[in-house]
Amino acid sequence: MMRDAWTVFRKELLDALRDRRTLLMVLLSSVAMGPVVLVLLSTLVSGIEQRAEAREVVVVGREHGPALVNYLQRQTYTLKDAPADWERLLTDSKLGDPVLVIPADFETALASGTPPVVEVVGSSGNQRASTGMRRLVNLVQGYNREQATLRLAVRGVAPSALEAVQVEERDLANAGARAAQLGTLVPFFVLMAVLYGALNAALDTTAGERERGSLEPLLMNPPARGALVAGKWGAVAVVAMLIAVLSCFSFLPGQWLLKSETLAALFRFGAPEAARFVLLLLPLAGALSALLMAVAIRCKTFKEAQANATIVLLVVSMLPLATMFNQDGEQPWHLAVPALAQITLMGRVLRGEVVGPLDHLLPLAVCAGVVVLALGYVARQLKGAAVR
Repeated sequence: MMRDAWTVFRKELLDALRDRRTLLMVLLSSVAMGPVVLVLLSTLVSGIEQRAEAREVVVVGREHGPALVNYLQRQTYTLKDAPADWERLLTDSKLGDPVLVIPADFETALASGTPPVVEVVGSSGNQRASTGMRRLVNLVQGYNREQATLRLAVRGVAPSALEAVQVEERDLANAGARAAQLGTLVPFFVLMAVLYGALNAALDTTAGERERGSLEPLLMNPPARGALVAGKWGAVAVVAMLIAVLSCFSFLPGQWLLKSETLAALFRFGAPEAARFVLLLLPLAGALSALLMAVAIRCKTFKEAQANATIVLLVVSMLPLATMFNQDGEQPWHLAVPALAQITLMGRVLRGEVVGPLDHLLPLAVCAGVVVLALGYVARQLKGAAVR
């Protein structure tokens, strides 16, 4: 039986590697994925850094508040007049900075002791402008503190008299935890690469052969159903595991393309992390290969199998969202759910936490159970196909 399974495995693997669609999937979803993801992430962070380093403030009515304008200039900010249709530009995301609106009665109200209303205008639908609103609000609040200090000093009151409590911020996150926030996309992308890499091979070796009319003649050959199923699954799993290895290690040369120095300093993903990712993904690659084969074995055409496999794709892609929307932190049951367990453990790796053998044991056992059940179902379906 082992010899028969090995023969089927070699035949299916060679067929999969001869398939140009499979090879193209391997290249696009694994080799090119790391550089593309890191370039996009680097471009985003670099754009935010450039806007922060520009130190520009877009103002409406700068002539109404010379004192505030002077304060902003003393903070080494350059003031720019807002365009005439700045509200429409903000709404359409064509203006990337929030706008400071100084009212016409600013100086009059300030002299009379009435706090003037200064608006910091942005748009929640404009992501670029939204990121700069907090910075601009802090600037205006800094002007408030300066004016309050001067007024107290004129009246002979120490400004410290108004500070009953001194507040200091302290961040407990280490460098690894901060870097993990920037690398949260990496586990998701390598997971999806493995899933889509196994998809084409799994569907082609089951529904594809049925559509081409080669499945039934294959069942007339001497190899037992178990050997046939094991050989087919082994070939699909090897393709998925190959994509897991390539996709994880593609992020190493991809880091050369990082434009942001901050991102390059914080992004800690070297060969040890890539190797740990591969170790976590190999069992999942085998489980997904078996599951996709079980979904496609009943389908008569490749397109029908693709439609049915959409459910698996949707579920697997939605599971990682549990870690994003879960406000209670990591839960023990996360390690018992395929895909979610791998995302959870890969997050630990990015944070620099220790992932012990016991942490691998439960996801490995669950993936093994999925493989046994799925392949048993495939063997039963093939037996029925042979009878018909």
